[in-house]
Amino acid sequence: MLLYRTKLQEKLKESLDAVLPIMGIVLLLCFTIVPTSPSILMAFIIGAVLLVVGMTFFSLGAELAMTPMGERVGSCMTKTKRLYIMIVLGFVLGFIITISEPDLQVLANQVPSIANAVLIIAVAFGVGIFLIFALLRMLFGIPLSYMLFFFYIIVFGLAFFVPKDFLAVAFDSGGVTTGPMTVPFIMALGIGISTIRSDKHAADDSFGLVALCSIGPIMAVLLLGLVFHPSGGEYIPVTIPEIENSIVLRQLFSGALPTYMMEIAVSLLPIVVFFGIFQIVSLRLSKKALIKILIGLVYTYVGLVLFLTGVNVGFMPAGNYLGQMIAALPYRFIIIPIGMVIGYFIVMAEPAVYVLTKQVEELTDSAIPASDMKHGLSISVACSVGLAMLRVLTGISIFWFIIPGYAIALGLSFFVPKIFTAIAFDSGGVASGPMTATFLLPFAMGACVRVGGNIVTDAFGVVAMVAMTPLITIQILGLIYRMKEKNSKISLVTAPASAEFESLDDYDIIEL
Repeated sequence: MLLYRTKLQEKLKESLDAVLPIMGIVLLLCFTIVPTSPSILMAFIIGAVLLVVGMTFFSLGAELAMTPMGERVGSCMTKTKRLYIMIVLGFVLGFIITISEPDLQVLANQVPSIANAVLIIAVAFGVGIFLIFALLRMLFGIPLSYMLFFFYIIVFGLAFFVPKDFLAVAFDSGGVTTGPMTVPFIMALGIGISTIRSDKHAADDSFGLVALCSIGPIMAVLLLGLVFHPSGGEYIPVTIPEIENSIVLRQLFSGALPTYMMEIAVSLLPIVVFFGIFQIVSLRLSKKALIKILIGLVYTYVGLVLFLTGVNVGFMPAGNYLGQMIAALPYRFIIIPIGMVIGYFIVMAEPAVYVLTKQVEELTDSAIPASDMKHGLSISVACSVGLAMLRVLTGISIFWFIIPGYAIALGLSFFVPKIFTAIAFDSGGVASGPMTATFLLPFAMGACVRVGGNIVTDAFGVVAMVAMTPLITIQILGLIYRMKEKNSKISLVTAPASAEFESLDDYDIIEL
């Protein structure tokens, strides 16, 4: 019980660090340049509180349940030594873990003209297929850079034939899918599978699963655009009700709660059923380990319900309203620096970014300090959000940003240590965390409505822009590290399979 309490306090601090900066910026804007009614402000504050509590329980549940489930299932899959079993299980796992991803559900609720179920199933199918490719890459030691180059060539080839209404949504799907539910499970799955290989590159190849799985949703939505012809594609602006009193405010949230309780129960049920069957047939975990995982699943369920309730009822509508009001100002271009400030603090506050920066610091033996990397990521994401806001105001095609960005990222992959390429592409979904889908995207959509732009082509793409930034930044840091290493004649260190590093004795030393 003491362990759970300590973990809960740790996750609460991480959630507060993620949400409080955004709350501070919103309150500052509301009391300076954006006049806001008390009802909207109260709904936002209550939504933010639910968001913090939901993220806290969800993060703890993912750590207690998703990570151990992924490691055990991955290890058990490889012990069968039957390729067809691994392929079938890989697809099923990728599919069912994706449909429970909260960031994907938030995105699906905001996409006009495409039914939520259609988009979610298409994205889940894409993740399932590409998880198979990722597992095959690990088993056969295929270089990650070759696979990334091959599949992104196909992605951009498809993009030229797909209706423009699907482009930004497709690239956003790749960013939101690698979220707080999917990443811990898939990373743990990679660690479990890497144990079957004893060569010195097995640790390096345990990274990169998330990188490939983020391509699947992009390709799936692009293919959906070739065959799916939606009707009634008009975007319906978010309506924020004027709340008369505290009772109505309470009813606004309590009325939405049963909907999300049922929605999350349906989403998590396939995971529970799959793991139950796996436990009976193969795993046979001890009673203590099983109870711990079940407690984690309960935390995950409660966290997701509170998270989605707070987001959809209070947080997202306020972000949308704020975007509309700022874009209505005579000096509407102020939304670009405001978006950059929000982008800077969103990345600074992401708990996963902290883990990533510490990982790279230890990987490079402090040659690249975590603080330098964190500030570099924050500045680069701030710039990408600024460019995204420029797109909202001007309607510039996302192609002008995505194609050069990915061309640079893929080009760098052939010149930097491969571990940096794997971490960089894995971290694309890390930067585009819950705050991006729940606040930045509605913020951009509200501004787009006000300036009379096209929501699907101009507002969507914010998540994709944020997810693209780490691909370049981390690889540039890897290039700097390689140059420093050559100058000082230091050996390159590569990470072990585990994401937790104890000492330099855990590393394999490879001479350049």
